[in-house]
Amino acid sequence: MELIIKYFPDLNSVQLSQFQNLYELYAGWNQKINLISRKDLDRLYERHVLHSLSIARFIRFNAGSRLLDVGCGGGFPGIPLAILFPEVEFVLLDSIAKKIHAAEDIALQSGLSNVQFRIERAENEKGLYDFVLSRAVMPMPELYKICRKNLSKIQRNALPNGILALKGGDLSAELSGFGKKALVTDLSQYFEEEFFATKKVVYLSF
Repeated sequence: MELIIKYFPDLNSVQLSQFQNLYELYAGWNQKINLISRKDLDRLYERHVLHSLSIARFIRFNAGSRLLDVGCGGGFPGIPLAILFPEVEFVLLDSIAKKIHAAEDIALQSGLSNVQFRIERAENEKGLYDFVLSRAVMPMPELYKICRKNLSKIQRNALPNGILALKGGDLSAELSGFGKKALVTDLSQYFEEEFFATKKVVYLSF
């Protein structure tokens, strides 16, 4: 939790409480289903919460924006971002029902009213969004092919609508077909912890 306060010092009391409660909520659900590895549970705030919030260091979403989290699993990056941006609407999508049920309960117990959940494959999602979010769900060419239909033509933010994906490692082959459309930012420029040394956020504009 100290990491969240370190990098996001302007959180209000409600947000601080919501972030503080995440550990207990995820620990409880992790006893029922394998949401995250037991090793990662001990480093929940670094490897999951702060990692999710790294998108907010790249872009601040304007009120009224609509975001789709594809393959959200246990609710990352959607739930931490929904806490940080209460005036932004999030739709969290995953094809695995038990993970959606867990994430939905965590959001409910966190008092989040700006999050919706859908048990669905991304191929079948028909809604329009300002940004599509993803955390190491699938290669960018596949994500682009599936989700470009979901990007709205109405612009609400400083950056044009597109895909924001949290990735790691060497992405040169994966992004070779996108040219200047893909912008890769090292998360090490935002966070000093070793975990982020090889982590990146990829922005793919349209």
